[in-house]
Amino acid sequence: MTVESSPEFSASLAQGAPPPPVAPELSEPPLAGGAVPVLGHGWKLVRDPLAFMSQLRDHGDVVRLKLGPKTVYAVTTPALTGALALSPDYKIDGPLWESLEGLLGKEGVATANGPRHRRQRRTIQPAFRLDAIPGYGPIMEEEAHALTERWRPGETVDCTSESFRIAVRIAARCLLRGASMDERAERLCAALATVFRGMYRRMVVPLGPLYKLPLPANREFNRALADLHLLVDEIVAERRASGQRPDDLLTALLAAQDENGDPIGEQEIHDQVVAILTPGSETVASTIMWLLQVLAEHPEHAEKVRDEVESVTGGRPVGFDDVRRLRHTNNVVVEAMRLRPAVWILTRRALTDTTLGGYRIPAGADIVYSPYAVQRDARSFADSLGFDPDRWLPERAEEVPKYAMNPFSVGNRKCPSDHFSMAQLTLITAALSSKYRFEQVTGSNDETRVGITLRPDRLLLTPVEW
Repeated sequence: MTVESSPEFSASLAQGAPPPPVAPELSEPPLAGGAVPVLGHGWKLVRDPLAFMSQLRDHGDVVRLKLGPKTVYAVTTPALTGALALSPDYKIDGPLWESLEGLLGKEGVATANGPRHRRQRRTIQPAFRLDAIPGYGPIMEEEAHALTERWRPGETVDCTSESFRIAVRIAARCLLRGASMDERAERLCAALATVFRGMYRRMVVPLGPLYKLPLPANREFNRALADLHLLVDEIVAERRASGQRPDDLLTALLAAQDENGDPIGEQEIHDQVVAILTPGSETVASTIMWLLQVLAEHPEHAEKVRDEVESVTGGRPVGFDDVRRLRHTNNVVVEAMRLRPAVWILTRRALTDTTLGGYRIPAGADIVYSPYAVQRDARSFADSLGFDPDRWLPERAEEVPKYAMNPFSVGNRKCPSDHFSMAQLTLITAALSSKYRFEQVTGSNDETRVGITLRPDRLLLTPVEW
């Protein structure tokens, strides 16, 4: 029976009343231009992904994409990215997370959903409580100052290996109390570069079976992935053999119980340690690289950071307790993360038929959004491509639209280590800037290298004493 033939409709006409409103049929979002057969928009994501994602808002608040045979929905506004992250109608899934499962497994906090994710968050959250962070202060200080001592004025610094090294060492020493981390950090740095590059290809060009062929790139990817998992097994086995139970995250994992009160499985412990070491180290290391690039490109801000550290410390070595007073230094870190977010693309999957921006999103659909594009949008930020740490002064930060800047995400998927990460990034920036200014050298290339994360292609710097 149609609305027009229903008894209610006929009665309304007989009484002279207007007919009841008919809900409009929700339409699909517009399809972005430039798709090609087989690959869809995947070729654009491979060719110039940052430009492609940044231009999507010009075509609408929600846009359809084709990635191989799949239809993917892109949201482009701050409000919709916030709604996506906060809504229970979507879960962590989609092309990004499917590509990450080969590294992170299916049982770690980064990729789990529902009750398992909530339990895992409860297990790891105490290690990242705000009142727990000062306990890591001495390790962060030691590593930051060791970095400044290891570098020598006039010598070339390979920022990729050095940034990974300090990120891994801080994570391992604070959260896993790992020993012999120098050699392991170097292995992790080399393996991550290969693994994340391969996972990015698998995300944007999902050609499934082709990635199982014994091609050189596939063999290199598989070797690197195997070494990462071997590294984690070594860390867990070393702790078990030691019999030690320090108050750290690995001890909490080894003592954790599942929903039935039984110890969690070995695979879950393994996947949790992978999630601690790899995405966290990758994102922090990438941010350190961009901070070094910023200090070299904007010596006026490097000098301002140095002067702030001097005024706070009075000339003594900067310490963890100084971090909360280093306001300009903190703003430099935040602005670097706005312009060059380590995590530039995120995906979700619809659990049910739902709507976004007034468009129909079917159950099972993948949704993608780009923090890089949102955080550089001129509709949200004045001089959006300029480096301006003062935009984060309290009186100016109020002008930023809600959800336009969320480097650690929001809701139940918010990064649990946000305070931990900000503390180490601010401390490292302060320690380096108080001793050196930086210059790029011949052979350096600070162009953006796009993978699962963003980092400079090959940043080579020379530290120069003030």
